[in-house]
Amino acid sequence: MKNLIIIIVLTFGFFSCENELDIVNPNELTNESFWQNESDAIKGVNSCYSTLHRPGFSRWQPMAYDLRSDVGASYSPWSDLANAMNNFIQSDSNFGPIVDIYFDNYAGIFRANQVIANLPDIEMDEQLKSRILGEAYFFRGMHYYHLASLWGNVALQLEPSSPTDLPLTSLEADVWVQVISDLSEAASRLPYSYNDYNDQGRITKGGASALLGKAYMQIQDYSNAKLALDDIVVGSGASNYALMPDYYDNFKVTSEFNIESVIEWSYIDNPTEGTDNDVATANHNFGTSIGQFYGPPGIGFTDAEALRWVVGEFEIERTVANERDPRLPVTFLYDYTDEVGPASTLVYGQTFQQRYGTNNRVFFRKFLHDHIRNFEGFRGINNYRFIRYSDVLLMYAECLNATGATGDAYQYVDRVRDRAGLAPLPTGMSQQDFLEQIKHERLLELTGEGHRFNDLKRWGDLNSSLSSKDSGFNNFQTGKHELLPIPQIDLDINPNLEQNPGW
Repeated sequence: MKNLIIIIVLTFGFFSCENELDIVNPNELTNESFWQNESDAIKGVNSCYSTLHRPGFSRWQPMAYDLRSDVGASYSPWSDLANAMNNFIQSDSNFGPIVDIYFDNYAGIFRANQVIANLPDIEMDEQLKSRILGEAYFFRGMHYYHLASLWGNVALQLEPSSPTDLPLTSLEADVWVQVISDLSEAASRLPYSYNDYNDQGRITKGGASALLGKAYMQIQDYSNAKLALDDIVVGSGASNYALMPDYYDNFKVTSEFNIESVIEWSYIDNPTEGTDNDVATANHNFGTSIGQFYGPPGIGFTDAEALRWVVGEFEIERTVANERDPRLPVTFLYDYTDEVGPASTLVYGQTFQQRYGTNNRVFFRKFLHDHIRNFEGFRGINNYRFIRYSDVLLMYAECLNATGATGDAYQYVDRVRDRAGLAPLPTGMSQQDFLEQIKHERLLELTGEGHRFNDLKRWGDLNSSLSSKDSGFNNFQTGKHELLPIPQIDLDINPNLEQNPGW
């Protein structure tokens, strides 16, 4: 969907004078003049996709998921960023990057609500209308998935909002109910695939089902999570997905939208490199700046990096060919990305030793650009793979185990292990032992892809005991830090909102 990037701005112009005469500028779009035909419907839903390029969603949100888990850390000189993202210290609930995540998800919800509210009245092809509605329901459900995961208790807005709205805070449990409702509706309307290349990257039935399964798992409803995943693991949708033979192909610009991709966010290049602070200009940034903020010293800002203990987890087990796990050098840039050592490990055209000498720091690699160029920037082109099929297989195995079918779960874990060259799991594990194995498998397969925070939360492992691996958890307070604070700016303008516990 490299060319499916259209931003729709709905401007509402109201002018009043003493006789209360409202004059509408005929050159400006309004709700009344815009939602008229099939073309408007497509442009409207495309605006939902354009939300994915906003910095709060495409830069800060992945960082919040990576660093608020035990696999990442921040030693950024921007101490407020390091404290908020990594050390569970946020004295200002209006801290910019955190607020950006919150606001950008609501921007996406606003756009989805516009489609859901206005599309039914448009005369157009009914099959296309249903599909577009499915896309909009997916986006609303997905944005609430992120809000439920990070903030928990937030306002549910299910109609196009206006500046006078003062919605109440909804409990986290009610937000998850809405997530499940929206994603279920999306899955019922969306196709398994699209025939037109121009539609590459649009949300599919499989994508909606995968996120629906994740949502059910977060509320411990493993039976319904399994049902949501059935179709794309053992049902008619399963033929659309498989594991790529080469793990690294899941993170390269040259192999985007491959058969392992279930949900993938598309990024494109711009003619000039610069900052991403240009949303008011004609030269919009449709790239990703993850690489600029995750890139190692001398390349990027290094506001986020990985923790060394995870490297050791990869080294626990050798492959059947007595080699190291091939996922390790794909997941991290560090002194032994090349197994020979720092004098052979290349970091953007120079060896690790040349750049850093003796250093044991570890950097997330999966969404960097070192495989195609020797620099990072604000306009990266490497797509963000939100959900891969290996994630789906491991989720499905976890659901089977949780519902008492442990014996049936091995095959799905073994498919992931086999791709990495590892031997099949020994059978006969207890339900608890199998869950512990799943935790290990998900760590190795998915580190740096933004899932670890919700995994820890779901398993009941998000607590101060993680401080032995990640010093940021020395500050973790149970009952408070599972959720972020509601921005004070929202609380100030809406007295019906409530702050999260402990903040």
